[in-house]
Amino acid sequence: MNALSVTEVSPETFLLNLGSGESALVRWRFKQWYLPEEPELVLAVALWCCPESTGLFVVLKEELDGKVDLELLQKPTSLLELRQLADAWRAPLLNLNRALLLEPVAIAKPWGQEIWYTGMEQRGLSAVTDGRYSVPLAWLLGLLPELLMGVTELGENCSASGVVRRAPNLLKILDPLPEPVYGDLYFELHEEKREVYVVTHVDRSVWPDGVGGIRFGFDPVMRASFDDEHLFREAYLEAVEDYREVRVEVDGLIDELRKRDGFPLNEPVPAEQTKSWQEELPADLRAREAVLRATMDAFTRMRPLRTGDVVTVPLLMPHALQHGVRAVEFQTPVYERKILSFAQKVLTQGHWDSAEAVAMMSPDHCEGDDLEVLEDTGQFLREQVVRFEDFEVQRLVLQPEVQWQLPPCSSYSLMMLVQGSAMVGDQPLEPEQALFVPAACTKATVTCSSSRPCVLLLSRPVVQ
Repeated sequence: MNALSVTEVSPETFLLNLGSGESALVRWRFKQWYLPEEPELVLAVALWCCPESTGLFVVLKEELDGKVDLELLQKPTSLLELRQLADAWRAPLLNLNRALLLEPVAIAKPWGQEIWYTGMEQRGLSAVTDGRYSVPLAWLLGLLPELLMGVTELGENCSASGVVRRAPNLLKILDPLPEPVYGDLYFELHEEKREVYVVTHVDRSVWPDGVGGIRFGFDPVMRASFDDEHLFREAYLEAVEDYREVRVEVDGLIDELRKRDGFPLNEPVPAEQTKSWQEELPADLRAREAVLRATMDAFTRMRPLRTGDVVTVPLLMPHALQHGVRAVEFQTPVYERKILSFAQKVLTQGHWDSAEAVAMMSPDHCEGDDLEVLEDTGQFLREQVVRFEDFEVQRLVLQPEVQWQLPPCSSYSLMMLVQGSAMVGDQPLEPEQALFVPAACTKATVTCSSSRPCVLLLSRPVVQ
């Protein structure tokens, strides 16, 4: 077969029109909507519809230097030939009728790291893998949005150039350092982004009794000491602004030390390095920073957290996960926040949003409720973790050797194992491994393969 021309017809159209046992080879221009100016790349795509109805298969790779190895561009006539093509291209062979293993990417933060399983933006791209090779999840979803994501009612939005972009809910792990102050997250709120945390580990080196925390809302005793809500907000904002003033002074001096030691000004560095610089600051400045931070934090409330606890974050609720508390997070795939305060330099923006955030924040503290039991057979337990307007999360506990069938849905699902071992179809799953279950996947059977119960978190969009 001769070299393929770039087509304006999406690979999904080719795949949907393939008959049993048929294949296609396509070049397609893909705009990377998640990058500034949306640079274009050309993807080479091999498609095959298995005659035994065991799957719709795809292999894709980026074309380098505007060409593909032409001698390899023969339509595959069997799964073996398709696998040989995947090996030659060093690209994953993906069955869209099966759950797809996600390959996470670690994103450094001043407080630790985030581990993204479905992230797609300039800071990092999570991937999908067949266990040998991988490609960005964003490429695959851009090529085959309907087959993978499902119904259009899930919502679409357009990039600046008009390219339709659809992204799954963001699944990630928050992994703060086990360092007081240095491992505490931003105290922030969200206007649109809905998020839920499931605690998977509390570091006993810093929380000896196994009870960590999240700064969550405000102290009711402190609030009651003011005559009205307006005065409380004014006093809190004044405390924040006082701390912000000393924070700017501290960060300015540390920036000079960064330059001296050859570190970029806006990149995360190890906590030990930051502490070393902190020790070089004048003693009176360090003391003033600590006093003003304590004064500011006295307005807030700390909610205790143990392994297995669930935290649903309401819109406009200020919150900050604390050091040494590791959690799985599901969230709406939008990047927006208002930072009230942070006990380190904010690296991604040059300001705080304190005044605006204090004016709109919800000061009421919400305690966690018991999870709603959806099914309990004695062999498996399924609970509702949260149900937002746009997505829901459930927790599934399976006893050893028990099987459970994921209910059919017109959209994709996300699945992460947090305890034990499991098999999802023929895909083994270990703790902190996650799967993207395509909408085209009509059956996904989960089997607990460990000697103790396994625990999984399941997420899918809410289709209106």
